[in-house]
Amino acid sequence: MVTLTSGAARRRRTRARAGGGRISVRRRIAVATWRPSRDGRIYARVEVDATAMEAYIEQIRLLTGERVSVTHIVGAALGRALREVPEARARVVFGRIVELASCDVGFAVDIDGGTDLAPVKVRDADQLSPRDIARQLSDGAARLRAGQDRAHRRSSLAVRLAPTWVLQLLMPLIGLLSGGLGLGVLGQPGFPLGTGFVSNVGSLGLDEAFLAPVPFARVPLYLAVGSTRDAAVVVDGAVVVRRQLVIVATADHRLIDGAHAGRLVTFVRGLLADPAQLESPASPAPIG
Repeated sequence: MVTLTSGAARRRRTRARAGGGRISVRRRIAVATWRPSRDGRIYARVEVDATAMEAYIEQIRLLTGERVSVTHIVGAALGRALREVPEARARVVFGRIVELASCDVGFAVDIDGGTDLAPVKVRDADQLSPRDIARQLSDGAARLRAGQDRAHRRSSLAVRLAPTWVLQLLMPLIGLLSGGLGLGVLGQPGFPLGTGFVSNVGSLGLDEAFLAPVPFARVPLYLAVGSTRDAAVVVDGAVVVRRQLVIVATADHRLIDGAHAGRLVTFVRGLLADPAQLESPASPAPIG
């Protein structure tokens, strides 16, 4: 007996194989917000010697039992870099540059068995050690994965229920209110991805990645942390094997140019070369 399969049935099976028949919240937001890029972006790729970071991680784990990782070290360094280079902690609102006082850092967290992503924002990362960030990020990720984050539940429900065309109309307004003015929308707090954002793509097996900014969040600086691997490098004129980490920055070129990027990279490199510096909070600095 021959069974004829309708096009609708085939499409349902295809959707089921692709993701259990449900589009993730992150993808629905992406479809509703991303357009061809009109804003200038600047990219910077740096290779960092990870020897000192790995030694610091091992020491902290032995002394305290805290599961500190490269992601937490980079997040702490980014928080201090945002304090050091105030041009990197700003937003463009109604054509004006609005500077921010906070150095909050957002982190990408996989949820729903890795089929979706959600942010965890760590406030005042410039004042926190990698251990502090590890604890806050672990707690936030646990709440998200257990479905206990009320703000994420409310916003996710709204995104799932709203037709795509409604989201497309609303996302610019949500971006202005939440990402531009810092107002809470759909249960989420203002500036939901922080002042800067970190994504550990190395945990996915990627050596490096160039992140695409989320339009509505208006975050001026994203860091993609790649995997740590052995590499041949020249040290004092000799070729040796060292542990290397690739970090790729994506920045809003309206706010950050080459000079700012150079200052950020130099500052972050110095902290990553001696992570023990991150045990002390950043020194206060005036905006601008």
